Amino acid sequence: MCQPLASSQCWRMNSVSGASWRTPPHFHRVSRESPNRSMHDGPPNKAQKTMDTLLVKKLSEFAVLPKRGSAGAAGYDLASAHECVVPARGRLVVPTDLSIKLPSGTYGRVAPRSGLAVKHFIDTGAGVVDEDYRGPLGVVLFNHSDADFKVNRGDRVAQLIIEKIATPEVQEVENLDDTARGSGGYGSTGQ
Repeated sequence: MCQPLASSQCWRMNSVSGASWRTPPHFHRVSRESPNRSMHDGPPNKAQKTMDTLLVKKLSEFAVLPKRGSAGAAGYDLASAHECVVPARGRLVVPTDLSIKLPSGTYGRVAPRSGLAVKHFIDTGAGVVDEDYRGPLGVVLFNHSDADFKVNRGDRVAQLIIEKIATPEVQEVENLDDTARGSGGYGSTGQ
């Protein structure tokens, strides 16, 4: 069911879901001349196929598989699995009834749908889906309007954007190199 958030409640959002990964497939075939030489023109190996695929598990009959709205869409639309009401000036966790396994070396970013923001003042709370998260995905919706907002089962409420991630080692240093910008912060590069 949909879960309202208490004002004192903090959530680290591991939310959302997706469908197939759109990286061109990598092929592996051993050359006749040299059995140890790879050529990129054979069928994909199992490890590569798993690495380039977003795996999705439906947790209920009401879950909707994520899909892209067009060939050039960056994200996979996520749909509500239940009817909910996001209260005026309030927020709510909308369940998708999905769990996912992201491709290796990526994370999922839950992003708003522009139509909901423009037409209904509905925004999506910050959501990061870690590569190793396997729990149910929910989407935090914020209602910035003065009217309750009804979410129907199957309504697209957010989008999942899969991004490559870098996780470098952390090293403490005494000083950092100088740059032209220096320590100039908010608004320091223009209006």
